[in-house]
Amino acid sequence: MDNTDITKSTKNLKPWWQRFTAGLNEFYHAPYRQTMARAARDEEDFFMLLMFAESLGIDNPASFYTLELQPLFLENFHEWHTRMGMDRCPFDHVGCC
Repeated sequence: MDNTDITKSTKNLKPWWQRFTAGLNEFYHAPYRQTMARAARDEEDFFMLLMFAESLGIDNPASFYTLELQPLFLENFHEWHTRMGMDRCPFDHVGCC
C-alpha cells in the first residue's frame, strides 16, 4: 500500500463527512426553522414596542435607555407598524409613509 493512497482516501473522507454532518444538521433543524423565525420576529416586535412605547403614549419605565436606540431601529419602523396593523405611521415627525 502506497502512502499516496492513504492521503487520497483521507482527502475524500473529509468532504463526505462535512456533507453528512451538514445534512444531519439540516434534518434536525429544518422542522423548527419556521417556529424559531416566528419566535424571533415576535421578540423583535415586542422590543420595537418597548422602544417606541413612550412615543405611542404608553408609559415605559425604560424609555431613558431605549431613547438612544430609536434612530438605529427607525429604518425597520415602517415594516413593524404595518405588521402591527397600523396602516399609517402614528407619528407626525417620522415620514415613513
